[in-house]
Amino acid sequence: MLTAGFILAAAVFAGCAFNSLNYGVAGVLSAPAASAKVENDETTAATETEAPGETSEETTSEETTSEETTSEETVAEDPAATPTPVSVKVTFAGDCTLCSDARNYNHFEAVVKKRWDYPFKNCKKIFKNDDLTLVNCEMAITNSKKYAKKAFVFAMKPEGTKYFTHAGIEAVNLANNHTLDFGSSGLKDTRRNLTKAGILWSDTSNYSIFTAKNGVKIGMCGYTSTGGLSKTYKLIKALRNKGCQIVIVSCHWGIEATYKQTKSQENRGHALINHGADIVVGTHPHRLQPIEVYKGKYILYSIGNFCFGGNSNPSDPDSVIIQCTFVMDETGKKVADYRLNVIPYSLRGTKRGNDYCPKPYTFESKAYDRVMARLNWAQGDE
Repeated sequence: MLTAGFILAAAVFAGCAFNSLNYGVAGVLSAPAASAKVENDETTAATETEAPGETSEETTSEETTSEETTSEETVAEDPAATPTPVSVKVTFAGDCTLCSDARNYNHFEAVVKKRWDYPFKNCKKIFKNDDLTLVNCEMAITNSKKYAKKAFVFAMKPEGTKYFTHAGIEAVNLANNHTLDFGSSGLKDTRRNLTKAGILWSDTSNYSIFTAKNGVKIGMCGYTSTGGLSKTYKLIKALRNKGCQIVIVSCHWGIEATYKQTKSQENRGHALINHGADIVVGTHPHRLQPIEVYKGKYILYSIGNFCFGGNSNPSDPDSVIIQCTFVMDETGKKVADYRLNVIPYSLRGTKRGNDYCPKPYTFESKAYDRVMARLNWAQGDE
């Protein structure tokens, strides 16, 4: 039923004009105009959890929002172009921390500087040759200097959103243990700066909707393993009620520096699929973990780091880009088939250290095969 593909397929629809929306689970607070320069006026009560060491049990911070957040960007579509919704291609990459620790030597900044095209130059064509690209934004985006007392705190300057926009990254997940590194005000800044840049964001309290050029609506929300699943179920239901044919849940979970998912990850991943998710995409362990096919749908337990400024010399450089083509049924209302394309990457372009420029592994090289083995994925798995 499911067929594999290692060679990049041409995008079903190159480029993507879209309407993008951020919502809280309660309903719409405001509906901004077409301009991408929108500020979110929100009240946020946030709690923080200390980041664990590399081998410690998972801990992540989760924000709660009493009022929903709404952002919208609209790109006018050609009225003459009315393609029948058939399929959409979504690209996933893991943890993106486009900065160094705020208290230490700024190695990322010294290497990358303000070369906005540099970090994703080796994958830009992939990101732009799809309908939607979603990554995990594991940092605050703020000018604030007031950070939490944690082992690691990450904040990128607001102008750094150009790294995302220049690469064709349309959406980010904020449900992780670093978006609160600069407190609730830093989180508010992060949301505002992403919205201003025209980048969709979602988290544990807010979902976002991306409408592809062919009319297929893709819903996104996040989950962190410090909380229960009830809020996420409500977000999934809200996305379905908004007419989303595809629902993506980004999960920040698991144990750092491990290559095997926990039983808790399995139970929660299965539960999310059972409650309406079309695909579950995991991050947090900083390592690759297996892909599972559950009821015909995919659970990516961990897709690891991607462009990671938090470590100037990572011990394990293995990474991956995963693309899922969602094929709609004849009614166009739900997904009939899921086709996965796995592209092994290194999170660095050099042999040692970290140049913060992910590079694809050579097909069928030892490193390429190692990535596939860690994902428990091989040609023919689909």
